[in-house]
Amino acid sequence: MAVARILFTLPLPEPFDYTVPEGMGLEPGAYVAAPVGPYDRLGMVVEVLGDEVSSGRKLKPVTAVYEAPPMGAPMREFLAWVARYTVTHPGQVLAMALRARDGLLPSPVETRYRLTGTLPERMTPARQKVLDVYRNCPEMSGNDHLLAAADIAAAANVSSGVVKGMVEAGALEPVEIDSDPPFAIPDPDLPGASLTGEQATAAVELRAAIQQGGFSAFLLDGVTGSGKTEVYFEAIAETLRSDPEAQILVLLPEIALTQAILARFQARFGAAPAPWHSGMNPKDRRRTWREAVHGRARIVIGARSALFLPYRKLRLIIVDEEHDTSFKQEDGVTYHARDLAVMRAKTEGGQVILASATPALETAVNAEAGRYVRLRLSARPGASRLPDIELVDLRKAPPEKGKWLSPVLERALIQTLANGEQSLLFLNRRGYAPLVICKACGERLKTPGTENWLTEHRYSGRLVCHVTGYSIPKPAKCPHCGAADSLMGVGPGVERVAEEVRVLLPNARIEIFSSDTAQGGDAVRSLVERMEQGEIDVMIGTQIVAKGHNFPNLTLVGVVDADSGLKGGDLRAGERTYQLLSQVAGRAGRAERPGRALVQTYAPDNPAMEALAANDRDGFLQIEQDVRAELVLPPFGRLAAMILSAPSAELVDKIALEIAAAAPNGEGIEVFGPAPAPITVLRGRHRRRFLIKSPRIVDLSAYMTAWTARLKLPAQVRISVDIDPYSFL
Repeated sequence: MAVARILFTLPLPEPFDYTVPEGMGLEPGAYVAAPVGPYDRLGMVVEVLGDEVSSGRKLKPVTAVYEAPPMGAPMREFLAWVARYTVTHPGQVLAMALRARDGLLPSPVETRYRLTGTLPERMTPARQKVLDVYRNCPEMSGNDHLLAAADIAAAANVSSGVVKGMVEAGALEPVEIDSDPPFAIPDPDLPGASLTGEQATAAVELRAAIQQGGFSAFLLDGVTGSGKTEVYFEAIAETLRSDPEAQILVLLPEIALTQAILARFQARFGAAPAPWHSGMNPKDRRRTWREAVHGRARIVIGARSALFLPYRKLRLIIVDEEHDTSFKQEDGVTYHARDLAVMRAKTEGGQVILASATPALETAVNAEAGRYVRLRLSARPGASRLPDIELVDLRKAPPEKGKWLSPVLERALIQTLANGEQSLLFLNRRGYAPLVICKACGERLKTPGTENWLTEHRYSGRLVCHVTGYSIPKPAKCPHCGAADSLMGVGPGVERVAEEVRVLLPNARIEIFSSDTAQGGDAVRSLVERMEQGEIDVMIGTQIVAKGHNFPNLTLVGVVDADSGLKGGDLRAGERTYQLLSQVAGRAGRAERPGRALVQTYAPDNPAMEALAANDRDGFLQIEQDVRAELVLPPFGRLAAMILSAPSAELVDKIALEIAAAAPNGEGIEVFGPAPAPITVLRGRHRRRFLIKSPRIVDLSAYMTAWTARLKLPAQVRISVDIDPYSFL
């Protein structure tokens, strides 16, 4: 009997061998069920071998094979590369590709009912109500309208027995339909927007690369509001025209999956794309997964995990806002979707477009080196222009005691409201106050088992940890000393700023836009639509407001605390601060009215602040590039992080020393640590961190694989490896 080598969706280091029952046709990439212990598990065939492999071995047979199209060779190659690169068991990576495994099965069917045209011999008022439901449906003619029995009964206000009687009388007939209908086919030949000269030039170059075929990578480098979306729409249209089976993936920061961008796809291609993100229900995820596997979902728009869908023929990947930190996966398999998107396009032999107004330094350096083709959009189309950015030196114009807005920003808010225009205040801190302290004993309230401060949320009356999700009602007494009414919020959050603005502008319509106030896609869409329609005068938000929104009447952006992102030991702190503030400022002046941004800072001479005020992005990137090159830090060197945790400080310190002693020797490799992680205790576990630095030519993934292979850890000790870390917590 032939032998199938099967990789399971389990944290196992290698595939296992099973015999293939006679008559069961298997090929590499096929999805199967096979026994692991007492249970059948989902797996994928890596290789099919001859019967000589089974000689003298007691192998279990494959239980079943799914009828879904097998995973293609490029996808299998990509998953194997991801496992090696991220120092992860290949089964864990495979599990990411099979997150909606119900999609392996055919779509479930539902029974709907339609009119037959035959009236029942005995007509009753209740039966007439059922007929009226169909005849009053505006969407389509009665004979074509398919309705579920429960919907018919509810709309007609009759019992289910009446519907059943109509079926028995021949007036209604059942029709079986798929619960997961196919997505509409996009039309690439619908008219797009009129392109400016720069946009047209970029679109011509993208179309030429798509027509030529093969792998190529582009950086679509355009200022905020320059029409990058319209340009990559042309690339999507050309891909659809050039290959009737081609699929396109558009990656967006998850919070940017709003109705606005979906509506733009619908208008341009006559069909909404297939969505993929964490907020979807299981049924919708199953539908998108199945349609992607079968090649029927021609355009998929999603968050970072959409990169792991097993597309049948992926030909174009677009990473919009490629600089955004949400493309970095921090839990489980750690990866950066931008970097993996380039590799995925390469293995598929297609194109990848990285789009941003503030490209990551890694992307900019790759473009300078010629690895990516840079396409520039230097201006906004039409009458809109980039906002004027002014630094407000808080040393010279400080807020009044107990306030957080400087007089300069207060005057601008008052004037903007008087002009009938909208303002946006940005502060990247949720809640009312980021720290709660006892005035009697000085105790700082923390999450149990961690060193994380609790954030006060005054509107909900709770104290919340934004790292672990721990939440309690705000105590009436200090838990440490028992003093009553002694707990005080320290520092501003968006709720406290909103409180201040309500006093300053008592007649203004004010809304807070954060992940606390806009939970879920519907809430986000509602807030964005109300802002677009001018129903909000002042919006106060966290970084969620910087995610590509277009508010035509927004003319003032105020940054409450521009310095918060510059603190800490993050090598990308300056770069991230510049990117975030530039994106936030870019929300202003996107229509005919000019915009301005006021940036409150105590460090106006910081290179990021100076570059922001001078609109000198390239100059700032050059400074960052020179510093990184001198210190041999990414993108001119490589970094890896190893985090270990244990229930006690004594155990984690003991194991950390053993791990350090097991580090292999490597030319040019430097190992820093072990040292306490910035978040030293998390969920009751004590954490230590190693930071590993190497020249760019070193295969750091192979080094970390060799190191971890030497380790034999106690069960209560956990370890994680992060190649090219973005977070240093």
